[in-house]
Amino acid sequence: MAEQRRVLVADDEPDLLYAIKLYLEDEAYIVFTAMNGYEALDILKARIPDVVVLDVMMPELDGFETLKQVRETSTVPIIMLTAKGEEADKIRGLGLGADDYVTKPFSQRELLSRIQAVVRRAEMPRALPKTQIQIDAHLIVDFSRGEVYRNGTKVSLTPTEYRLLYHLVSNPGRVLTNEALLVRVWGREYREEDHYVRLYISYLRQKIEPDPSHPQYIQTEKGLGYRFVDYRQPPVRQ
Repeated sequence: MAEQRRVLVADDEPDLLYAIKLYLEDEAYIVFTAMNGYEALDILKARIPDVVVLDVMMPELDGFETLKQVRETSTVPIIMLTAKGEEADKIRGLGLGADDYVTKPFSQRELLSRIQAVVRRAEMPRALPKTQIQIDAHLIVDFSRGEVYRNGTKVSLTPTEYRLLYHLVSNPGRVLTNEALLVRVWGREYREEDHYVRLYISYLRQKIEPDPSHPQYIQTEKGLGYRFVDYRQPPVRQ
């Protein structure tokens, strides 16, 4: 029998919390609930869930502050619950390290699908080459350690940013379409979510490019997708 997955759901709406708990338990999940961010942090430390669902608007400690504190010590997959039309909340949450978001009101089936997707991504085997790649004199990607260095300083990447960079670096000089990146990094359920790719490409550029407004590593191929510089090409001799 497969091990039951553990989900922590934090929301200050008791009826919604109860409904989510019943539905997920019926789907064979172990569910922990919290009414605010402080409760969520305590449960996270004690129970170590496989995935966390955080409402943005909670009393005492809101979802963003809770997310920031979680990310200081844990890479557990996190899904944010945001109000309808609050695009800024979605962007802020993803920027702070959330893995996904679900907009209220939502169906229980949609939430379950998102939970399954982020858990599956987190559990994917790390079929990475045991090698260190020197992109140029300034950038090193160390697949053996899962680390990236810019001018000798380690760059802090979220798990999603690292997966995206891995697929780009593994295909130097080759154009990867938005759909291909979505399927490889997020899963087939996300094939229509082009904004995820754009957002995380911008995050990566902010962290690894000397000048993010004029990227030299991650090139945009308009109407197609993105291409990582072909670091295999020897420098042209004058």
